[in-house]
Amino acid sequence: MHDNRIDNGGHVIRVGFIGLGSQGGPMAHAIVDGGFPTTLWARRPESLEPYAGTGATFAESPAALAEASDVVCLCVVGDDDVRGLAYGEDGLLEHMSSGDTLVIHSTIHPDTCREVGEKAAAKGISVVDAPVSGGAPAVEAKQLLVMAGGAEADVEKCRPVFETYADPIVHLGPLGAGQVTKILNNLLFSANLGSAITLLKLGESLGVPRERMCEVVTRGSANSKALGSIAMFGGTLDNLAPIAGALLQKDVRLAADLAGTARAPEEAVFDAADAALESMGHPR
Repeated sequence: MHDNRIDNGGHVIRVGFIGLGSQGGPMAHAIVDGGFPTTLWARRPESLEPYAGTGATFAESPAALAEASDVVCLCVVGDDDVRGLAYGEDGLLEHMSSGDTLVIHSTIHPDTCREVGEKAAAKGISVVDAPVSGGAPAVEAKQLLVMAGGAEADVEKCRPVFETYADPIVHLGPLGAGQVTKILNNLLFSANLGSAITLLKLGESLGVPRERMCEVVTRGSANSKALGSIAMFGGTLDNLAPIAGALLQKDVRLAADLAGTARAPEEAVFDAADAALESMGHPR
């Protein structure tokens, strides 16, 4: 039986992972548990504490991590974080080897992924954008959704790593396609939040308590993951705002930028998304 950790050259794929937050942390754990030689780096040493006693190795710098890895995964917050790690004399691209692959799990502008891809290609390094959806519970169940963009061969090289935490893994097209899809997904999630919260307010004004409305709609034809999230937090966005407000604001702004570049009109989905952002105190 073929060991899927072994690449076409007969070597076990060495994985580096940076970005050990609420999303990336469980993913890194899954890679380690999957038996891949894994190197971790974090700005804050305390972020590495949960991996003490596991098979993970800790690097002193991103450069050292790059030199020890065949596939480097980034799960940091924004475009500047990705650029800051990828570029410069001590950056990942300077210390990765020809034939290596950089995976961007962050949700960022697709143009940033293409920019990194061009700089990487000059050094023989491939880039895959692979934003994710589902959160830590999906990682535990190995059912995180990975939306991948890049050359087919590059995505297939990374698939065994992704399979330690993800199913499905959807290859959507060339580099940047994963980001476009994730941004549109989050735009619709934001719109669903906006539609749901305005409906609950309307119901309340017509005499239907929010908790009763949530009980009915979560079991009816109008249900959505967004409404379920609101219901779980008591029928308001107050508790969801600190967790998701800034991130969804970023993603709706990215969606608006993509629409503007394509000269596509901002239709009802943006109106509903704006209602959610305003309710969370993070207007676009």
